[in-house]
Amino acid sequence: MSQPVYSDPIALAQPIKRGKTEVKEITLRRPGSGELRGLKLADLLQGDVTSVIRLLPRISQPTLVDQEAATMDVYDLTNCSDQIAIFLQTPPQKPAAEASPE
Repeated sequence: MSQPVYSDPIALAQPIKRGKTEVKEITLRRPGSGELRGLKLADLLQGDVTSVIRLLPRISQPTLVDQEAATMDVYDLTNCSDQIAIFLQTPPQKPAAEASPE
């Protein structure tokens, strides 16, 4: 099994409040096939809000709950949507040992 691929940290314009703490940035993990279950790839590529909100809790670190994803600032949701589209349009990275010829 290959190593997970993560996005660069995404700084949130509007931090997510969790009690007395705030989530100021999140990292997204490249989704696996099972995490895309019930979603249409075309909808994710087009930035469909409902699809992005459904996927975020499955691939975010720290893990967002459905309500947090649904109440994100539109700017932050758009940044997450852009990163998801990048994951879906770029080939998986090969481990360094396989990538460099010897």
